[in-house]
Amino acid sequence: MTAAQAELVLDARNGVGESPVWDAQRQCLFWVDIPGRALWCWNARTGQARHWPTPEMAGCIALAAGSEATPHGRWVAAMETRVAVLTPHDDGTLTEDTPPLHTVQHPQPGMRFNDGRCDRQGRLRAGTMVMDMSLAAPAGAVFALDGATPPRPLRNALITPNGMAFSPDGKTMYLSDSHPDVQTIWAFDYDTDTGTPHGARVFVNMKPLPGRPDGAAVDADGGYWICGNDAGLVHRFTPDGKLDRSLPVPVKKPAMCAFGGSGLDTLFVTSIRPGGDLSDQPLAGGVFALRPGVRGLPEPLCKTT
Repeated sequence: MTAAQAELVLDARNGVGESPVWDAQRQCLFWVDIPGRALWCWNARTGQARHWPTPEMAGCIALAAGSEATPHGRWVAAMETRVAVLTPHDDGTLTEDTPPLHTVQHPQPGMRFNDGRCDRQGRLRAGTMVMDMSLAAPAGAVFALDGATPPRPLRNALITPNGMAFSPDGKTMYLSDSHPDVQTIWAFDYDTDTGTPHGARVFVNMKPLPGRPDGAAVDADGGYWICGNDAGLVHRFTPDGKLDRSLPVPVKKPAMCAFGGSGLDTLFVTSIRPGGDLSDQPLAGGVFALRPGVRGLPEPLCKTT
């Protein structure tokens, strides 16, 4: 497999495959199918996959700190109405810790969490959105979800927050809005002590480029990788916002990417399976792997206290 060739990992046929997270201890890739209400796992050692039902649609997940002794980990999931810790079991069931870590009162009906990721200190940041994107409603926000502290809004007036990622030193936070009306990636100075972004600036205007800016990851050299939804590409931007390369995947709607594998040198890409004629992209909704020629960074464990 070369950098220009995407390898099919799993023909998962996810409605919206999102939030891939590499679990180094178990050598497994976990992710969610949002409308399918499922937590998925692919085992790199065996090549086998399985999934568990989630209680609500989950927009993003993070591996909880202190999960070492559980067979499939414990996962912090930002869902429709709450953020909770979910534990998948060998028998195919999934249990939810109660009470949830957080509950969220959305400003209007029909909203859920979407993209999110932990900062380098293990604090979850995740965005909310109106599920009907045709409304173009700027009701979404990005929240700080810190242990037992009530959710704290960090950024408001977003339509479809996406592209959450952090620079290797943790001092830059990236965020995109993938709605067709916006298609912008921002960079923020990030206070690692307080977990607060400030000094927003446009990192990339994606409107002249192929694809809408969806989910993202950062490599060890500080390169920002983001899925070009609708264009079948994964783009890499240098830390100064210049397009460095674009790698193709055999589906139109790559959704989010994450580094993994034993050497963190594989870029895993989840995707969306839309309705309609899929004769030109039969693998839509699958999970793919690229060899981008760079390495990623270990994903921080999510603090729950």
